[in-house]
Amino acid sequence: MNRKLAASCFVVGALLLPIVGHSADADSDRSSPKAFVKDSVITTKIKAELAEEKLSSLVKIKVDTDKKGAVVLSGRAASQAAVDRAVEIARGVKGVVSVTNRIKVVADK
Repeated sequence: MNRKLAASCFVVGALLLPIVGHSADADSDRSSPKAFVKDSVITTKIKAELAEEKLSSLVKIKVDTDKKGAVVLSGRAASQAAVDRAVEIARGVKGVVSVTNRIKVVADK
């Protein structure tokens, strides 16, 4: 009976080892819940502030944030002034370390 219990504990421990190892380094990528929440909070704040500006071209801007607080803005805007405003808004959000601007100025047709 003791051998069966010991063997069962050994097997369960061996099966749980990869899970424990994965959770130890999970914060090193974006699949970590903690990193993902931080990214999404920054992204949501930027998108909310862009929406408050009520410039229709700012709605077409995509915001991507990595776990270190680096923000990449992409998409299209109607004017350079709108692009500059979007970058200014992103830089003003708490937690943002850097902003990369990949927004293209395209006149609406």
